[in-house]
Amino acid sequence: MANAKIKSLYICSQCGYESAKWYGKCPSCGDWNSMTEEIREMTKSTAVTAVQRKRPSSEPVPISGITTEDEQRYFTGLKELDRVLGGGIVKGSLVLLGGDPGIGKSTILLQICHHLGKLLKILYISGEESKRQIKLRAERLGVNSDNLYIMTETDIEIITNQIQTENPDLVMIDSIQTMNYQELNSSPGSVTQVRECTNLLMRTSKALDIPCIVVGHVNKDGAIAGPKVLEHIVDAVLYFEGDKQMSYRILRAVKNRYGSTNEIGVFQMNDNGLSEVENPSLMLLSGRPKNVSGTCVACTMEGSRPILAEIQGLVTNSGYGNPRRMSTGFDYNRMSMLLAVLEKRCGYYFSSLDAYVNVIGGLRLDEPATDLALALALVSSLKDMVVPEDLLAFGEVGLTGEIRSVNHAAMRVTEAARLGFKRCILPYHNLKGLSLPKDCSIEIVAVKNIREAVSALGG
Repeated sequence: MANAKIKSLYICSQCGYESAKWYGKCPSCGDWNSMTEEIREMTKSTAVTAVQRKRPSSEPVPISGITTEDEQRYFTGLKELDRVLGGGIVKGSLVLLGGDPGIGKSTILLQICHHLGKLLKILYISGEESKRQIKLRAERLGVNSDNLYIMTETDIEIITNQIQTENPDLVMIDSIQTMNYQELNSSPGSVTQVRECTNLLMRTSKALDIPCIVVGHVNKDGAIAGPKVLEHIVDAVLYFEGDKQMSYRILRAVKNRYGSTNEIGVFQMNDNGLSEVENPSLMLLSGRPKNVSGTCVACTMEGSRPILAEIQGLVTNSGYGNPRRMSTGFDYNRMSMLLAVLEKRCGYYFSSLDAYVNVIGGLRLDEPATDLALALALVSSLKDMVVPEDLLAFGEVGLTGEIRSVNHAAMRVTEAARLGFKRCILPYHNLKGLSLPKDCSIEIVAVKNIREAVSALGG
């Protein structure tokens, strides 16, 4: 091609930074070994102008002429998903759904189609499976709707043209890493391809006011494969968490322009797809052992929902010169800090002992309010002292051993009482303004420091 110019670029796979030479450390995001080489063939019609030419036209209008009276959300039929989205799917929104392979991303999309397909026209585009494969999975999930249209295509220009022609009410892309823009010389799944394809989908979705759900694969670090800028383009980023070998799945919003990012949805994978878990606390506490040391129940807030979870701690003699520390579902650095506080302020020596921490059910506890429960579980394992099964504890532990107050204390106590707990250890400063329902018959034990909390157990 006479007007073609071949150019070699190095692009950061995390943030999309472009450079003419290779760097071991990205100058933009600081990530190591993330620069990948890409051969780009540029013509007079560059990729940017081509994308702008293909997008639907949009006329500027005064803000006074924009009405929101008919604004509505599409309810997906899954209350847990609607909670995470902030009340449903917003018109014209672009939602990115990520997660490990086999965790249930394609499954939940077809379940959405089963409910919304009764009233809305849905275009399901797959670049990974054939139409027959999708049909077989739909039959297994009991999905059958005349308003659901299946399309297997990877050319993003053909897809956007089809969206403009069909004008569906909802579009689903599975997955963005398989999409290809012909005017770019890079392979599908590369940084440039993923970024430009998402840009074109975003412009099409906004111009036609059609919501679009995009599936994104994750890399070995658990982040969406492709540039970090991909998460800035979309309106909402949802992640499926949990081990695919287990039946429980947790859907968490990392970004949401139309709702809270603190809400989570809990699902259970079975033969008929994903079913909602309306009472996650009861699910996480099922099968809890009785009269066993090293376990304590904590209460964490996920958005507006209090969730009770079991924290297990195991302290044992070390067979090596350096004791081992392992944590699953709890921040490792915070666990190390709690061990140091217990040793310095309470006299419980863990320096020569192995310490293991595990949160049951695949839940990850990031809130500092779960510090007290973990500290009690570690002391319980060290002294082989059983924490009563009807006892709950929450509170933030400081470096001086003090128990700091937490928010939403009344909601946590009420949830514990509803599930049959009889005693609750909480920070002393949370007693002020603690308003509980009249039928809440739970004993409140207020403590100021970690020593008083251990003494409340009889230690």
